[in-house]
Amino acid sequence: MFTEFVSFEPNTAILSLLNLLVLFLFIRHFLFGRINKVLEDRQHEVSKAFEDAEAATEKARQLEDEYSLKISTAKEESAEIVKNATQKALTRSDEIIFQAKNEATSILAKANTDIEREKKRALNQMKDEISDIAFMVASKVVEKEIDNKENDKLIEDFINSVGEL
Repeated sequence: MFTEFVSFEPNTAILSLLNLLVLFLFIRHFLFGRINKVLEDRQHEVSKAFEDAEAATEKARQLEDEYSLKISTAKEESAEIVKNATQKALTRSDEIIFQAKNEATSILAKANTDIEREKKRALNQMKDEISDIAFMVASKVVEKEIDNKENDKLIEDFINSVGEL
């Protein structure tokens, strides 16, 4: 039953194969070239997109490295600035302390000089007053006129004896 519907004719089979071969060559010549070109173009676009993405990724990594380097450099610079400022502050502090000590020493030296001067002035004033008192006492006791040389000698002796006391 099946054989009734199917029959094999070699001429028809050869013509069908020839027709198929011509159709294949025609499609291959006109369509496959264009289709392959479209596929190759698309492949190039995809490859270029991947290359661009890789280049962008690499550039991003480079920028990240640059920024990291800049940040670390900025941190180092800020640490150096703080260190220098601290050092300057310490140096200035030492200078201020040194100046204060010098001023204190100068004030003490001046005060000591003033004290010594006042001491000598007071001592000279006391000697003058004592000599005046001694002279008055001596002139009242003796009630006579004394020679200037003797007067000077008496005053000197009296002052020396008072200075020893």
